[in-house]
Amino acid sequence: MADMQGRIVVVTGGASGIGAACAELLAREGCRVVVADMNLGPAREVARRIGGVAWRIDVADDDSVQQAAQDIEQQVGPVHGLVNSAGIIQQPLEPFQLGMEAFDKVQAVDFRGSYIACLAFARGMLARKQGSIVNISSVAGSRSMPLHSYSPAKAAVISMTQCLAAEWGRSGIRVNSVAPGYTLTPALEAAIARKERQVDGAIGNSPLPRLVRPEEIANGVSFLLSERASAITGVDLPVDCGWLVGTTWDMYGGLRRPA
Repeated sequence: MADMQGRIVVVTGGASGIGAACAELLAREGCRVVVADMNLGPAREVARRIGGVAWRIDVADDDSVQQAAQDIEQQVGPVHGLVNSAGIIQQPLEPFQLGMEAFDKVQAVDFRGSYIACLAFARGMLARKQGSIVNISSVAGSRSMPLHSYSPAKAAVISMTQCLAAEWGRSGIRVNSVAPGYTLTPALEAAIARKERQVDGAIGNSPLPRLVRPEEIANGVSFLLSERASAITGVDLPVDCGWLVGTTWDMYGGLRRPA
């Protein structure tokens, strides 16, 4: 995309899964991508593959995020875009089985970490009156699931996105989120192998009867970052093969067969 050519975009959680797919697509579209991840080795591998820059960041550590934002601005250049993809999943435990340490860790990474990264990288954007942020939420933020920390954390990401979009819009900053459906990332594949996720129901309730591919999430992220979405801010874009609109059809016998 011509409007993103040469612009610096930071992707947290860029070493794997959705973050890596975003980093790869943005690099192909001409961005200079900073692959920011707490796992520096895999981040370096992604950065080497796409011609980007690897940076260590721990979004659960305020100092790590603030320092990374300052150093990237000074050593790489002005950050135009931020993709908040760093996140962790949780086991589908009953509330009394989900310890507060595990609960707090999910909140610290998936919600608070996204918020802290927004604040840290927005400082330079606000000074320049230009920038675009895309947070990775989840369909779990819009539905009830046995994920009593993850789902509320992702719901908070959606709300946070709307709040910051209203806060910063008149300063030239757009803030949106993308809500992945069940996406074939290494994390989901591992959860399926541990029998913690049953995907047949998800596929059966999706009008497009399959799982989402990571690069399809990246397409939505790229669009919202770019000037093609210049009048769009504060939205949560589901990329879920229609799962959100299909689940309620169970009461009526499920989705109809193709005509």
